[in-house]
Amino acid sequence: MEMNDGEEEEEFEFSRNYFLAKELGGSSKKSGRKISDIDPVDEQELRTAANNLEPKHEREVASLMESYKASYPEWVFMLRTGFGLLMYGFGSKKALIEDFASTSLTEYSVVVINGYVQSINLKQVMVAIAEVWWDQLKAKRRNSPSQAQQPFNSRSIDDLLAFMDGQEADDDKSFVCIIVNNIDGPGLREPESQHLLARIASCTHIRIIASIDHVNAPLLWDKKMVHTQFNWYWYHVPTFAPYMFEGVFFPLILAHSSTAQSAKTAAIVLQSLTPNAQSVFRVLAEYQLSHPDVEGMPIESLYAASRERFLVSSQVTLNSHLTEFKDHELVKTRRNADGQDCVYIPLANDGLQKLLPEINP
Repeated sequence: MEMNDGEEEEEFEFSRNYFLAKELGGSSKKSGRKISDIDPVDEQELRTAANNLEPKHEREVASLMESYKASYPEWVFMLRTGFGLLMYGFGSKKALIEDFASTSLTEYSVVVINGYVQSINLKQVMVAIAEVWWDQLKAKRRNSPSQAQQPFNSRSIDDLLAFMDGQEADDDKSFVCIIVNNIDGPGLREPESQHLLARIASCTHIRIIASIDHVNAPLLWDKKMVHTQFNWYWYHVPTFAPYMFEGVFFPLILAHSSTAQSAKTAAIVLQSLTPNAQSVFRVLAEYQLSHPDVEGMPIESLYAASRERFLVSSQVTLNSHLTEFKDHELVKTRRNADGQDCVYIPLANDGLQKLLPEINP
């Protein structure tokens, strides 16, 4: 098919314009825009706006969550046969797993690990699991004399694993359930953390229930971890629920960065702690408000004040609370001019005053 002169000229003009546009688009001229030119909003204002977003399809989401309750007996059966449960799918699964635990795992002890927290002390988690398992054993052997136990805090990780794996119970079906919300979260993403969790999950008297949200989460594990140690049984349970709790611990890109947590964030974190831990935190907050010019509250003074209120029975208990506070970035430590180790809350006084009404008295 032959082309006339007009068509050839039109095609040539089109080709010329195409290459000219490519040349201009690839020019080395740099933009004058800078990140510093952006005026980010206040973090609290942005979080408030996000929290005020009207949820959609609430009836359908509630109906979907209700439909999963029919699977609870199957999930318990899988745990009893030695499997670990891995929940995946779009939406927060925190409420679903906790509802399953509170309604179907009432005859077992449950320990919760929140992987969405930025830093987690797995050694302290293992100590807590060992203490729970020891209490469960003592309850089953009330009539037989119990052997004296070395404090779990002073044991090595290998000793703790051996205790959870080797201590025989009268009932072979006895075990401790560990719930890990977001096992692929920032606090547990390191290979060392995943390998330690896998070793914990492989213990005879441990069963694990976990959730994942990242599409590449399975890449955290090798074949042995998946099929032998965790022994996952996968369940697709999309909830389409918002990540309300999980999102609190992630910095907002459009907000001003701040090293100190907002009072609202701290309040949400404190809600997940025990009443005694909240009360110890309150003692520290009240001291900080009444002594605004000091560098922090000496740990010895905090222990004396907490013991006077019957909140702790030993220094070990207080250290456990302080470790939990540090893991959740609620407190920081430093030394004062006298060389004493002090602890303080990285919040301004006005933020502390807003936080106090929400703390357990």
